[in-house]
Amino acid sequence: MPRLRSDLGIVLLSVVIAAVVVLAQIPGVAGTIGAATLPWAGFLLVPLVLLALLRRSWSSLAAPVALVLWAVALAPVLPAVLSSRPDADGTPVTFASQNVEARSGTSAESARTLAGLDSDVIALTEMDASARAEAAEALATSHPYAYTAGTVGLWSVYPLSNTEGLTLGLSWKRALRADVAAPGGRVRVYVVHAASVRPGQQAGRDAMLSNLADLIDADDSPRLVAMGDFNAATTDPALKGVRRNLSEPRSTGLSFGFTWPARFPLVRIDHIFERGLTVLETRVAKAGSSDHRAVLATFDD
Repeated sequence: MPRLRSDLGIVLLSVVIAAVVVLAQIPGVAGTIGAATLPWAGFLLVPLVLLALLRRSWSSLAAPVALVLWAVALAPVLPAVLSSRPDADGTPVTFASQNVEARSGTSAESARTLAGLDSDVIALTEMDASARAEAAEALATSHPYAYTAGTVGLWSVYPLSNTEGLTLGLSWKRALRADVAAPGGRVRVYVVHAASVRPGQQAGRDAMLSNLADLIDADDSPRLVAMGDFNAATTDPALKGVRRNLSEPRSTGLSFGFTWPARFPLVRIDHIFERGLTVLETRVAKAGSSDHRAVLATFDD
């Protein structure tokens, strides 16, 4: 009987992991839940592998199958801890993004913190009127080039041009587009504050991300960055369109780079996607008292 229970335990844990992997591939609510849960399903692999090592039976075959399924599904977000950091040939340029949580009063503190982390281009999202004013004052000297639209804003040490506010299908602006005159040449930047996801309410987010993907598909800029609060984990099916032409630099640290909630992050819903740039480093940082952590990516320009 104990042997049978061990065999059943291995099979059960394997089925649970496989179910999460399958769930993460289904568009809609199921995919959103599955994608957010997928990294944590890895904790089931610890008892699964231990049981498989202790048992030498048909059930042990389920453990490596579950491990492979999980690793393949999660490959885009696995930390790049074994990758060597490339040497910078040009000027390192750091992009930073944070949701500063409307009415939290943290936009100025967040802005100063990100500037203090040598961020050259700073995107802030979920801003109300007071947050915009406070961030603008905090960054007026260090980041003199700025553009805001609706709930999002962009501040830069380099000149901005071709600025435009975007609705991405909503009735009000929650995104923007601008060109940054970086040292190595123009970088097209999209800043996004995707609609929130609530039980039974994610059509707005899905529509925004789909419209963003269409814009990126039609954008022939060789160097492009899309950053902000996407309200979706990297492997969420809703982000497949964005990831079609862009890549998210994997964490160069020993973590998945979760960003929300800030006190004990459980999921990464804030992202910096890119194409045409060489990644030097990525990280997550606590800035201000927002319920989101900031994401930063340094590129060799």
